[in-house]
Amino acid sequence: MSLLSRAQPGAGTKPDTPLRRRAQRSTGVLTGLVVVAALCVVSLAVGSRPVPVDTTLDALLNFNPGNDLHLLVIQLRLPRTILAVLVGAALGLAGALMQALTRNPLAEPGILGINSGAAAAVAVGIASFGVSAVAGYVWFGFLGAGIASVIVYVLGRAHDAGTNPVRLVLAGAGLSVVLGALTSIVLINSDPDTYDDFRQWATGSLQGRGFDVLPVVALVCLVGFVLAFSMSRSLDSLALGGDLSRALGISPRRTMIISALAVLLLSGAATAAAGPIAFVGLAAPHMARLLVGPGHQWLLPYSMVTSAIVLLAADILGRLVLFPGEIGAGIMTALIGGPVFLALVRRRKMARL
Repeated sequence: MSLLSRAQPGAGTKPDTPLRRRAQRSTGVLTGLVVVAALCVVSLAVGSRPVPVDTTLDALLNFNPGNDLHLLVIQLRLPRTILAVLVGAALGLAGALMQALTRNPLAEPGILGINSGAAAAVAVGIASFGVSAVAGYVWFGFLGAGIASVIVYVLGRAHDAGTNPVRLVLAGAGLSVVLGALTSIVLINSDPDTYDDFRQWATGSLQGRGFDVLPVVALVCLVGFVLAFSMSRSLDSLALGGDLSRALGISPRRTMIISALAVLLLSGAATAAAGPIAFVGLAAPHMARLLVGPGHQWLLPYSMVTSAIVLLAADILGRLVLFPGEIGAGIMTALIGGPVFLALVRRRKMARL
C-alpha cells in the first residue's frame, strides 16, 4: 500500500475540517441545551407533591391561578428551576475562568475567597441585622464577595504584577481561612435561630427561592457572561505566557482584571443566591475540556451547559433521595460529584490547560 493511499481517508469517512468541527461542537451545545430543557420539566414535576408532566406543561402554557398544582409549578418550582440553571451556568463559567487565570487544574471560584466573603457577610447579616429572607441574603452575599475580592486584589498585588496568578491564589487561600474563622465566631456567639437560618443557606439549597431573587441574580450573571465571553480569545493567548500574549497584542493585565471581575460577578451571584456549592465549578470545566479541548471559544459554553446539567440533576436527586423530604443541592453535588470527579481523574489523564 502506497503512502498516498494510506494517507487518504477510508471509504465512508469525512475529513476533519474546521467547519466540520464547528458544526459538531455547535450540535453538542444544542444537545446539552435540550438536556437542560428536559431536566427543567422534570424539576417542575418532582417534589414533595408530584405533579404529572401533562399538568406541568399545561401550567406553563395555560396558567390557571385557581389550580393548586399550577400555582405550585409557577410560584414555587419555576423560579427554583431557573435559579438552578443560572447558578450552575455561573459556577461552571467561573470555574473555567479561574483555571485559565491561575493555570491550576484544581482552581474553582472559592479559591479567591469569594465564597468565604459571601458566607461571612451573610452570617453577619443574619446575626446583626436580623435578615431572614433570601432576597436579603443576596445583597449581603454580594457585599461580602465584593469586599473579599478587593482585599485579595490588594494583598495579591494584582495592581503591581497582574500577570502573576500565584499571589492571588495565596492571598485568596489565606483570606478564606480568616473569613471562615470570622463566620464561626459570629455563629458561635449567636442564638440557635440565627444558626438555623445560616445553616439552611449554607447547605446550598435552592428551596424557597422565589421570583424576588431572580431579577438581581439574572442581571449580574448576564453581565458576567458578557465579560467572560469577551475574554475567550484573550484567555487562549494568556495560556501562551505573558511575552507571547503581548506580542499578539493582548494585555495580560487587562485580561486578568476583566476575567477576575467576571469571576466575582458570577460566583458572587451564585453563592449569594444559593449558598456555597462545591464541585460544580471545579469539575464541569474538566468535563467540557475532555469534549472540546482547551480552546476557550468552545470551552466556556460547554462548561456552562455541563454545570447547569450537573446542578439541575443534583437538585432533582436531592428531592427524591429522602422523599418527601429533600437534601440541599450543594450537599448532593459533593456526595455525587466528588467520587465521579475522582473516577474521571483515575480513568483518564486530566486534560491540559
